[in-house]
Amino acid sequence: MKAEIIAVGTEILLGQVVNTNATFISEELADLGIEVYYHSVVGDNPERLESLLKTADNRSDLVVLCGGLGPTTDDLTKDVVAKYVGQNLVEDVAGRKELDLFFTRAKRKMTSNNLRQVLVFEDGIALPNETGLAIGIFYQSSTTAFLLLPGPPSELRPMFLHHGKALLTEKFPQADKLISRVLRFYGIGESQLVTQLADLIEEQTNPTIAPYAKPNEVTLRLTAKVQDEISGIKLLDKTESAILEEVGEYFYGYGEENSLEAVVVKLLQEKKCRVTAAESLTAGQFQATLANVSGASAIFAGGFVTYAKEQKEQLLQIDPALLDEYGVVSEECAKAMAQNARTIVGADYALSFTGVAGPTELEGQPVGTVWIGLASETEVKAYLYHFTRNRSYVRHSAVMAGLDLLRRTLLAK
Repeated sequence: MKAEIIAVGTEILLGQVVNTNATFISEELADLGIEVYYHSVVGDNPERLESLLKTADNRSDLVVLCGGLGPTTDDLTKDVVAKYVGQNLVEDVAGRKELDLFFTRAKRKMTSNNLRQVLVFEDGIALPNETGLAIGIFYQSSTTAFLLLPGPPSELRPMFLHHGKALLTEKFPQADKLISRVLRFYGIGESQLVTQLADLIEEQTNPTIAPYAKPNEVTLRLTAKVQDEISGIKLLDKTESAILEEVGEYFYGYGEENSLEAVVVKLLQEKKCRVTAAESLTAGQFQATLANVSGASAIFAGGFVTYAKEQKEQLLQIDPALLDEYGVVSEECAKAMAQNARTIVGADYALSFTGVAGPTELEGQPVGTVWIGLASETEVKAYLYHFTRNRSYVRHSAVMAGLDLLRRTLLAK
């Protein structure tokens, strides 16, 4: 079965909104054994949307449309699709009831344009919206099925998971399922990863292996086409084992939603260890990255941002003579920052970041020069890195390197 996804919204074309809905829907359809062949984005223009619908109708069995179901005049998806498939729009009784209840509870007067959100196709199936007001629609013509979902991910995801997924399973049962697994790697570039896995990738049939480069990391998506989940898991396990034999030292975790910082926080929690940090060029970015992970407060109480030399002396109590002799971009400074931070906070580990993010060199050191210190109860070490590209990328690279350094240290404990 061929499916395609159409995201409707000028804001997506302008880059104001990232189209995460397409990724989510593609993954969910794959779980049902429905393969997505095309992704499209179209602005809030009825003529262009109708033209795209004609193309989709001719080449796909299922067309999923995201967005354009709201109350305003530019929310035109429902009207355009209804006209295209020859359906009248009628008011959904349950949706109208929820709409009235919402405005009663909010003690607000409902404007008439809100009624657009509860209009559905006369011969379609209404999908309730548990987190919003715009009703979803499923409609099947003689050749093509159309699934209309709201644009906000907070509404689209629960609607699809709680209603759309079961509906598609009932309407289009598939003999084969697509089962995927994402492997995440740090410390190796995409070209090197692909080179080391060349034989596996060239010989792939089922499962398939697809590499994706992300900022400072690479992911591999393994996808098996099978009739049952158990056999699919066995195929993925076998392929994963072969991959890790080649590049296992760079592997750190699974899943699209996982991250290096989440893995580090989990390791710290499991080992009942606390970490702190003293940051210069990264200016708190490492600590902010850790704190983005739910539960980080259990392993991170706080740290230091010592951008200027004077703050390294005052807050971290580093001997001015050391900084005068070696400079702030040095192994000695990185070690002192990490060691003093750990002592002051009383943490099990401390990381320090000092270097040159750019745009110009510092202390005769070129842009991209970074020292990362790591202090534990037994030792203090500092590691030299040379990162490339722009200022933002250098800082992000430093944070990722620090996370991986701590991850490897914890695993060796």
